[in-house]
Amino acid sequence: MDNQDLLERIQSLVEEEHRLRDSANSGTGDDTGRLAQLEAQLDQCWDLLRQRRAKKDAGGNPDDASARSVNEVEGYRQ
Repeated sequence: MDNQDLLERIQSLVEEEHRLRDSANSGTGDDTGRLAQLEAQLDQCWDLLRQRRAKKDAGGNPDDASARSVNEVEGYRQ
């Protein structure tokens, strides 16, 4: 997966998130579980994109970056 693929995946997840939030706000559905999954997947995608960019900036191969587990990504301190 290259950076463009990651950005397209992120855009797709964001669009789904917006649709679910809109339906929740209009009272037509409760997709709390799916929203939590989307947020975790988005965090993983953003983390992988940051890894790829950092490797490239450091002169490394961005393809050496790998997706980290949800627990690892969600456990980062801000």
